Amino acid sequence: MRDHSGSHQAIADSRRYPGYTPTIAGNGRRVVGPLNGFRIIELAGIGPGPFCGMMLSDMGAEVIRVDRIAKGASAPKDVLQRNRQSVAVDLKQPEGIEVVLKLVESADALFEGFRPGVTERLGLGPDECMARNEKLVYGRMTGWGQDGPLAQAAGHDINYIGLSGALHAIGEPGGKPVPPLNLIGDFGGGGMLLAYGLVCALLEAQKSGKGQVVDTAMVDGAASLMAMFFSMAGRGFDDERGTNLLDGGAHFYNTYETKDGQHVCVGSIEPQFYQLLVEKAGVDANRFGPQMDKNQWSGFRDELEDVFKTKTRDEWCEIMEGTDVCFAPVLSVFEAPLHPHNVHRGTFIEVDGVVQPSPSPRFSRTEAEISHPARAPGEDSAEVLTGIGFAEDELRTLREQGVIG
Repeated sequence: MRDHSGSHQAIADSRRYPGYTPTIAGNGRRVVGPLNGFRIIELAGIGPGPFCGMMLSDMGAEVIRVDRIAKGASAPKDVLQRNRQSVAVDLKQPEGIEVVLKLVESADALFEGFRPGVTERLGLGPDECMARNEKLVYGRMTGWGQDGPLAQAAGHDINYIGLSGALHAIGEPGGKPVPPLNLIGDFGGGGMLLAYGLVCALLEAQKSGKGQVVDTAMVDGAASLMAMFFSMAGRGFDDERGTNLLDGGAHFYNTYETKDGQHVCVGSIEPQFYQLLVEKAGVDANRFGPQMDKNQWSGFRDELEDVFKTKTRDEWCEIMEGTDVCFAPVLSVFEAPLHPHNVHRGTFIEVDGVVQPSPSPRFSRTEAEISHPARAPGEDSAEVLTGIGFAEDELRTLREQGVIG
């Protein structure tokens, strides 16, 4: 295993590419993203929940994170927690529940990622919260959903995508399904779909004046991401993984190892792009002519594997990158921020010494930015709670009682 210690600092300090000028948090610009003016309460969780909060706060929403009280805790180097204020509250005390309900009164939305029934038992369920604020959008994210035979079962991304049909499709022919990074269920079908659902419900609430519950299940979200493949199932899609156009079965839509042990990827689906791949790879055009003959894909792939091993990744980049081959080097998280295209676009940003993805998507007028890195639990308790009407003596009492941190 290669030692990447200090790699992010090396990235942050690197000037190997002309024009590399990372935007750094705290540069004084005012954050006016498209969600500016919305206040959203995040009941702190892990993974997809914080990702949802990051997406919303990156777009300018005021997201207040309700954390557990953690004595002596420092601000985490957690990209997913950036751009939010933190209020630390003991939710096991009735006074702590009342603090959150007071926050709810001035909020547009709240979201949580606990098992079904947990917030109800705490006294922070939809009924209690919407009784304080009828326009509140209440977002809920779970793996299995709020109801159904599996609703109360534990699970993780791999289980949710297993039930959705996504995991079955990933892997080599004849082999077992291969767990991908937890992007499909946790982040794509979970956090991103919850953010989408919240924004949809917020738009509707502006018209109706009424809030509603948004039930986001990672199984549902992962299934939604599979929509195209369900449509293909009735049009010749083979249920055997690794044998289809977009799952590694095709030689022209695949990854290849290079001479230096690195990898490149090609996606030459369209006929004109495929012809260019054949030309740039220097293989026999007549023999490689029947692009869509699945019986020959395996043999063509074997030959291309040998071809790509004759040159380094950088050498293949010189030949194919920027052409209509549909080509890219396969980069690690330590390499991606340094690629000239990503540098030019500002795809990554340095915040408090941590290189991370910039807010996405981009807007021509309501530009978003990262205003600050993750806060320590409770770092903003006094400021936030004073802002909603708590007096200093009330905060002092709550802190002495261990209700807030």
